[in-house]
Amino acid sequence: MTPFDQLMWEPEEGWRQDAACLGAEADLFFPVSEESDETARAKSICEVCPVRDECLQYAFSTKQTEGVWGGMTGSERRRFVRREREKRRRAG
Repeated sequence: MTPFDQLMWEPEEGWRQDAACLGAEADLFFPVSEESDETARAKSICEVCPVRDECLQYAFSTKQTEGVWGGMTGSERRRFVRREREKRRRAG
């Protein structure tokens, strides 16, 4: 099983109640630019979050294209998916 396979399942719903971002402004996690101060602040919250993996798994399994989820931006998640697909393709 690859790391990609492990990320392609939806965690149980209760994880959100333990999230470090609970109560934070949603705009912080959906900034206008991925290079903004808001993105850096959102990622810093994710770094200490006890449910970071579950959040990232949710983003992958529900195909979230925007926002910071589990410490990754939309473009970072897309690059991760492309790299994993390329690895799978090469492996046959």
